[in-house]
Amino acid sequence: MTGTIHVENLTKKFGQETAVEDVSFTLTPHTATALIGPNGAGKTTTLSMLTKLLDPTSGTIVVEGRSDYDYRDKIGFLSQYPKFYGWMNTLEYLEMAARLSGVDAKSARVESEKALQFVGLGDVMKKKIAGFSGGMRQRLGLAQAIVHKPHFLFLDEPVSALDPIGRREMLNLIKELQQSTTILYSTHILNDAQEMTDQLLFMRKGQLIEQGSLRDIQKKYEDAHYEVHFTTAEDAASFVDASLLPARQEDHIVYIAIEQEQPTMQEVLHQLVTQQHAITKVERARVSLEDIFLKVVNGR
Repeated sequence: MTGTIHVENLTKKFGQETAVEDVSFTLTPHTATALIGPNGAGKTTTLSMLTKLLDPTSGTIVVEGRSDYDYRDKIGFLSQYPKFYGWMNTLEYLEMAARLSGVDAKSARVESEKALQFVGLGDVMKKKIAGFSGGMRQRLGLAQAIVHKPHFLFLDEPVSALDPIGRREMLNLIKELQQSTTILYSTHILNDAQEMTDQLLFMRKGQLIEQGSLRDIQKKYEDAHYEVHFTTAEDAASFVDASLLPARQEDHIVYIAIEQEQPTMQEVLHQLVTQQHAITKVERARVSLEDIFLKVVNGR
């Protein structure tokens, strides 16, 4: 199927050192998958094998149902530290990238102009790259990755060097690209991954140790509870003393454990109304991706 990759038991060794070991996962069409892990986990090595920059020691990469053909023209890749020729202008550089990616000479300029308009560089096509800011360079890097309309887009820390506004703009572009492209990106910015990811792949010491949708992984790792915020610690203590619910207090906040969906929010609210304490917030807490990350990478 167009836009599908199956990775089976992918392994990469450098001498006696194993950088990636028996990694298996599937990328399905028009999804965004986040590859998460601490430095040295094997994320960049995994991306390098998928982009044909490195040959795997063992394992199989099945692209669109085949493992026996060169799929490099179907790939767009943005490295963590993209390199540019400062003496070239924007359009010259992208036309060159288009030709190197297999776009014919007649179409290279048209596709380059489209890509530059898409990433927000349409007004600086004649500007020398040497004068670009970091955000502009990242946009240009994304343009070279998509100018040939790839089926797959691989991004290595695509927003790590950007300020909050630049990150937001880049994430919006990536979301839009997902409509026509299958995306795999490595990141250590967990809020971004939590917002825009269909699938999470957690790596540690070269191994894939957790994978699934954000919802499924949250459900697996969650410490389910309600949080009730009282106006005072005294009110919180009074509620805990009088309540029949499995509650514990920390200052003005009461934590009520949930087991097998009990108690329900309605039951909690009923007791709160009955006791008539002043409260500021009641919510069902969700484990954050940061909490999950710490548990997974630390083996807890």
